[in-house]
Amino acid sequence: MAKQGYLVALAGNPNTGKSTVFNALTGLRQHTGNWPGKTVMRAEGSYEHEGARYRLVDLPGTYSLLSMSEDEEVARDFILFGQPDVTVIVADSTALERNLNLILQILQITDRVVVCCNLFDEARRKHILIDRKGLEDRLGVPVVMTAARLGEGLDDLKRIIARVADGSLRPNPRRLRYSEKLQAAIDELVPKIQQLVPGLPNAAWVALRLLDGDEHIIRALHDGRFAAAYEKVRNHRPTKRHQGEGVAV
Repeated sequence: MAKQGYLVALAGNPNTGKSTVFNALTGLRQHTGNWPGKTVMRAEGSYEHEGARYRLVDLPGTYSLLSMSEDEEVARDFILFGQPDVTVIVADSTALERNLNLILQILQITDRVVVCCNLFDEARRKHILIDRKGLEDRLGVPVVMTAARLGEGLDDLKRIIARVADGSLRPNPRRLRYSEKLQAAIDELVPKIQQLVPGLPNAAWVALRLLDGDEHIIRALHDGRFAAAYEKVRNHRPTKRHQGEGVAV
């Protein structure tokens, strides 16, 4: 894709119809391969909306970002280091509670999030009602209802992605509140992490993982893999936004 535009990450649990959303948005404008140094499949595509181009990266389906598997590591690294303009979290409308773990984890890393409640047609068939506005209020991010295999809600999804990408819609995700002692520990670690990985925008989340004893994060910081991963992903993302958009952050 020679003309790069806004970068959009597509995340979600397995079996939420995430690949269907990806295919519905990108059509034939996509290609696949492996993530550098990984056996995990990488799929990228693009689409245009109201004159702007959007580069869509389909992340591996995962239940969390705690890096217990190669899939989780890839998804976490891209959201953490790649700084996508928008992260779309595809959730299963028929079992929304199972998806909230990943949603809340991603909200701790980035505020540029859109929740896509997919399989809405299945939820209707099972007489499951979702209070979209109530969910938006509780999460602090926009929520879009879709049935991707039927083409329902995709125009709304594109419109909301565009507004978050260009800055005209600024989500305000509900963040966890920590005890005074834990917050003090986070505040002490953040500048040390930023010294090791200059420019890292999510140092507070990394600090939480260190305090939780995440051995993967600890080793990656000590041996320099964290900084190397940040540079690799940052160098692979677009450096120039679509000309004519009002806001680029």
